[in-house]
Amino acid sequence: MKKINITSFVLGIIAILSSIFFLPRNLSSVRNFVIVISIIIMIIPTVIFYSSENKKQKEKDQKFLEFIRDITEGVKSGTPITQSIINLGGRSYGALTPHIVKIINQISIGIPLNSILETFARDTKSPLISRSVSLISEANRSGGELNTILNSVVSSVNQTEIIQKERRASIFNLIVQGYIIFFVFILIVLALEFFLMPLMEGIDPVKDLNSEINISANSASFSTPLLFLLITQSLFSGLVIGKLAEGKITSGIKHSFILVSIALVLSTLAHVIF
Repeated sequence: MKKINITSFVLGIIAILSSIFFLPRNLSSVRNFVIVISIIIMIIPTVIFYSSENKKQKEKDQKFLEFIRDITEGVKSGTPITQSIINLGGRSYGALTPHIVKIINQISIGIPLNSILETFARDTKSPLISRSVSLISEANRSGGELNTILNSVVSSVNQTEIIQKERRASIFNLIVQGYIIFFVFILIVLALEFFLMPLMEGIDPVKDLNSEINISANSASFSTPLLFLLITQSLFSGLVIGKLAEGKITSGIKHSFILVSIALVLSTLAHVIF
């Protein structure tokens, strides 16, 4: 990932410098379009990295349910919990597999189970796993009915997964509506800048009676404010979509990047065409 980031950054810088030094001054709109595309290329690997990390985190929560179920089956058969975990060493749990391998290695060298579980919860960085592991660790420490606690954890994790799936399904329509509303907003802004404002340029300036300032319609003077308006709208729309879809604002970084990129590309491309 580091190599990809460096490569994309170098390519973006080369493209930006080339557009600045080699494109004629009368092609400023084309230069701006190239710069926008170059910046997007520079940022794409970072956005992909964070998106893949979020995907891995979701996979960890999903595979943790499968992992706990397998441990519960082993404990039900009378096998100690540590041995039940060791017996799962050959199985694949996706993104959770490296953490499980670490648990098995720690058990093999005699580290106490409670310390292992605390390290496991800290390494996975998952609130769901941390809550579940805390219950298991407390039951193991107090000598309680471990089988009952494991069944309770399985039921809790399973219910959480069901709720999250239902939430994602119910919120999908809102995400689509958010994107549609954003595209409509872009069309309105572009129509205002390239079609409505030029029609108003021929109108005589309006004199403000209070400040005695002549107010005239000039599409060029509105270009930058409208661009900032598009960027602001796309940035916060993406964050809102991420919050609605995943429950975390950080999940909206991907949506914000997509919307900001679309806004910049369409705006600069419109300046090239019109």
